Amino acid sequence: MNIKILVATHKAYWMPEDKVYLPLHVGKAGKQDLGFTGDDTGDNISEKNANFCELTGLYWAWKNLDCKYLGLCHYRRYFAAKPRSSSLEDKKAAIFKATDYKKLLNQYDIILPKKRNYYIETIRSQYEHAHNKRDLDEVEKIILEKHPDYHEAFIKVMGRTSLFILNMFVMKKGLFDAYCQWLFDIEFELEKRIDISAYDPYNARVFGFLSERLFNVWLEKQKLNIVEVEVINLEPVDWLAKIFNFLRRKFG
Repeated sequence: MNIKILVATHKAYWMPEDKVYLPLHVGKAGKQDLGFTGDDTGDNISEKNANFCELTGLYWAWKNLDCKYLGLCHYRRYFAAKPRSSSLEDKKAAIFKATDYKKLLNQYDIILPKKRNYYIETIRSQYEHAHNKRDLDEVEKIILEKHPDYHEAFIKVMGRTSLFILNMFVMKKGLFDAYCQWLFDIEFELEKRIDISAYDPYNARVFGFLSERLFNVWLEKQKLNIVEVEVINLEPVDWLAKIFNFLRRKFG
């Protein structure tokens, strides 16, 4: 079972030793070499990283990587079992290895992180409070124009309160290729239609933010056999700050 799990990174960082993982320097174009494979070779959009985030790595893998199964993790976040403790070494030891992926992929179509629940927000209202509403509205117009068979799935996803986030997954490369064909058709069309020149650096990552929502729309339409897995973060998460910022955007 030929599996490659991309580990998207923009800086030098510890990487798992298991050969299933492929550290990928996203946004490498014009940057210092970190010693990892870069997303700036072959057919690539590496220079768009500031706006497309890890999607520059996905595009590179779509166009240049040959494998049976493909996945994406991040340099701080991995699919993992429950660690023995909260120590960094125990967290590293809990990260999935090739055998863990093989076992799940023999039973399921796709491996995903556990959903995030926003509780008091729908996916649409959360995006509108955190980002620019008009960008999401434009995405809906593009779906109606270019992929109308996905509009019902879009409406369902936007009305829910939970979402698969982080753009993390593992699935067959053929399925991934079909997803990328659909995703980038929408994203590149959106790029032509919106002006982000006045966006701050955070909101300039608009295409990355929207891709998390679009991934859920695509999943809704596919009706795949899904397994949800824990994600481990190698660095401490300030949940109080996250909750505060969420409520500030909602009620501020």
